[in-house]
Amino acid sequence: MTPDPVFEKDPDPGPRAARNPFAPAAEALLPGLRELRQRLHARPEVGLNLPRTRRAVIEALEGLDLEVTEGASLSSVVAVLRGGAAGGDGGPVVLLRGDMDALPLEEATGLDYASANGAMHACGHDLHVAGLVGAARLLHERRAELPGTVVFMFQPGEEGYGGGRIMIEEGVLEAAGRPPAAAYAVHVDATTPYGRFVSRPGPIMAGVSALRIRITGTGGHAAAPHAAVDPVPVAAQVILAVQGFVARRVPAADPAVVSIGRLSSDSKAGNVLAREVLMEANMRYFSEDTQALLRDELPELVRLLAQAHGCGAEVEFVPSYPATVNDPDEAAAVLDRLEELHGRDSVVRLPEPAMTSEDFSYVLQRVPGALVFLGAMPPGPGTGEVAPMHSEGVLFDDGILGVQAAALADLAWTRLARGAGGGAGDR
Repeated sequence: MTPDPVFEKDPDPGPRAARNPFAPAAEALLPGLRELRQRLHARPEVGLNLPRTRRAVIEALEGLDLEVTEGASLSSVVAVLRGGAAGGDGGPVVLLRGDMDALPLEEATGLDYASANGAMHACGHDLHVAGLVGAARLLHERRAELPGTVVFMFQPGEEGYGGGRIMIEEGVLEAAGRPPAAAYAVHVDATTPYGRFVSRPGPIMAGVSALRIRITGTGGHAAAPHAAVDPVPVAAQVILAVQGFVARRVPAADPAVVSIGRLSSDSKAGNVLAREVLMEANMRYFSEDTQALLRDELPELVRLLAQAHGCGAEVEFVPSYPATVNDPDEAAAVLDRLEELHGRDSVVRLPEPAMTSEDFSYVLQRVPGALVFLGAMPPGPGTGEVAPMHSEGVLFDDGILGVQAAALADLAWTRLARGAGGGAGDR
């Protein structure tokens, strides 16, 4: 099949944007990548079932010599590109991932292509899809020289649905017939200056779990609290105890953040004492030891505190994403390569990880690799004046798609060449 016309090359790709060997071809693809991104942005989908997004990805890959499979229980797409210079054993395998889902958020950007369906690409996943399509096209152009195999992982359900875990269960890590030697993802960021790469070896994003708490009393009249068991002041004690637990039981060198994000009672009037209070705590951490401490000891503290005040307590620990941990060697190699191509001023080595979470963590639990952030802040306002990620007004400069696609392609090629015994510049 012939490629989508929107991806046809410009006759003159213009001046070389960077020293990345894929940059000229990536800039030539940029108009088509931006069109794809904006089309996805206008019609976002939430969760694991993204039929329109999946169809757009498959259409964007048409005409390429790829082995494409679709997910069974979610709208995932896996595409495998086998290089012609891989040798008899097929060479090493590298996985590149881009997530596809949006957030349930009413957009307020005023863009010509803004969403109007109650969902929004407020975390840049539309750019991740377009950037990964671009990387596939760049590597496909040079497939005869490609010294290995690349797996392109288009993933739904990153925003709390565990899509990465489900894709692993459905076999994405075996898609090439052998496991990946490395895995990479580039995540755009709207508050980082345009073109700046940010990463670090080791933990880069936190693990996350929830603690759901139900404290029960008896209810009663607000004028006679002595004749009832009121769960509201007990809930206040629990909130203070949770904060004290983190401050005194969690090691400062292995930090955690616990926040009570939801709090409600069943009272319908100011003169009626509640029968129950519901709370939910959001917990962030970096190590399995700290997760175990929060899982095993914090619920018991809540139950005993409620019991001491004559209340009942039901506490449920709900695990979610593990910490995102970059392999130290892979992350160091990635950062060195990005500095080589883009200069030291364009690469930031984070001194400490972020408390946000990512389900690329599931891949990095099984495959050495790295997650890298890439600044896509629009021109104009300073960093402190732009809307943050996950907000209804967040804006991304999708001119970054050429840089993103070229970076993904180069990282895959460089790692394959290293695994096959060649040099990074063997193109």
